[in-house]
Amino acid sequence: MTRFLDGVEWLGNLLPHPVTLFAILAGLMILASGLFGGVMEVAVEDPRPEGASGRAADGMIRAVSLMNEDGFRRIFTSLTTNFTSFAPLGVVLVAMLGVGVAEKSGLLSAAVRSIVLGANRHTVTVAVVFAGVLSNTASEMGYVVLVPLAGAVFYALGRHPLAGMAAAFAGTSGGYSANLLIGTIDPLLAGITTEAAQLIDPGYVVSAPANWYFMVISTFMITVVGSLVTIFIVEPKLGKYDSSRADPAVLDKNMMQPVSGAEKKGLVWAGIATLAVFAAMAWTLMPQIDLAGWLPGWGALRNPETGSIFQQAPFFTGFVTWIFLFFLIVGFAYGRAAGTMKNDRDVIDGMASAISTLGLYIVLVFFAAQFVAFFGWSNLGAITAVTGAQFLTDTGMTGPAIFIGFILMCCFVNLMLGSASAQWAVTAPIFVPMLMLVGYSPEVIQAAYRIGDSSTNIITPMMSYFGLILAWMTRYDKNLGIGTVIAMMLPYSVAFLVIWVALFFLWTFALGMPVGPGSPTFYEMPGG
Repeated sequence: MTRFLDGVEWLGNLLPHPVTLFAILAGLMILASGLFGGVMEVAVEDPRPEGASGRAADGMIRAVSLMNEDGFRRIFTSLTTNFTSFAPLGVVLVAMLGVGVAEKSGLLSAAVRSIVLGANRHTVTVAVVFAGVLSNTASEMGYVVLVPLAGAVFYALGRHPLAGMAAAFAGTSGGYSANLLIGTIDPLLAGITTEAAQLIDPGYVVSAPANWYFMVISTFMITVVGSLVTIFIVEPKLGKYDSSRADPAVLDKNMMQPVSGAEKKGLVWAGIATLAVFAAMAWTLMPQIDLAGWLPGWGALRNPETGSIFQQAPFFTGFVTWIFLFFLIVGFAYGRAAGTMKNDRDVIDGMASAISTLGLYIVLVFFAAQFVAFFGWSNLGAITAVTGAQFLTDTGMTGPAIFIGFILMCCFVNLMLGSASAQWAVTAPIFVPMLMLVGYSPEVIQAAYRIGDSSTNIITPMMSYFGLILAWMTRYDKNLGIGTVIAMMLPYSVAFLVIWVALFFLWTFALGMPVGPGSPTFYEMPGG
């Protein structure tokens, strides 16, 4: 198995940087459009009803060549708007403005430490995994703060520090698609799914909390399974810890810094601010009541036409605003009480610091946006989806079992392309329209994708934080290698995948429960 995983690592290292990969894909898409649109003139029958938005008068979807004068002009004049109009870009930037304030104030670090360090010896494993899942609200905090902290906690308790770090890594990365709260990854994936769904249905919008119900139930599953794997498989296999292999600097049992009095005061005020934000959220969803001419009525963020709080309600379609406001208000309340933030300059510094960390992401989005735009212009995504859906229909492969193959495919792709957003930007334009055409909603498709992506995050060296995790772990074992880390995390990966897939089918198809608020399980083309 180790040789097999080493082979996977070697193959993965053959792939170029994700930015380069998207640039290559964009170029290949132009060439493919010229072949299928200009030379072969490929076309398929449009399954959408007559009169549907975007449907051609002759009822055909034709491949469009970008290798001509019209295509060149379109590429040349749209390079900027492709980038600025890419849905995930804006929502991530806005969300990170708020998260940056919470991080700069010290709220996120204090909250994580209060969860982990407040647990006793018998519940610390559960607390570490659970804290890892919750840390996904601000993704990097789990990798940067919780993983090394978990190693120190386990060592101080006389347990193997690598077991603690493995548990934290499993919760943070393996449980990346589970949480009790909506995090920055949710609007990002929803934006990509929306772009893909609109290849078939131009008016379709996927909201940030589209998978929230399934995320909540998955949180407890990941916590239980991750804890059991740590206690009964990983920790016994590691055996007794040999401290002679460690960096002496990490062996100080006083490394765990308890939450200080100022931090506790800050957390109290952060809790009060949280209640205030939740009250404001509830106020915007309450039934319509006129208060005063100069005040908005209750229920201002319900669907103004239907009054629904789920379907196309501004509350959820604009949920990134709540993410921004929540972390901004709660983060400043904590910082003000704890003494880490005094005025607006500190808030601005937090926002600027968060945005400054997104340089690579912005570069990646530029090229990803071009690829997605070229893919949409060429109609090759829609043609592939219609052809694939017809194949599935002809072979009878349209039942829920189709998601097993889809999830396994996502697992395999994730081994080679570790970025959740990069992977979804490549696969969503193909599989979202394809599975929509056989009757499944984009929200359910996205939930299934997240299972495959998260389950293999912890065993792929292509995951962006894998190198950091390896660096943390080698401080406790200087002889540690990549194969050791992958072998240690493999039981988590297999257990998460098997039980998560079973939970998905039970929740979605056996019990008929929605994966999120206003998220249907099945999709029907407009007009039937």
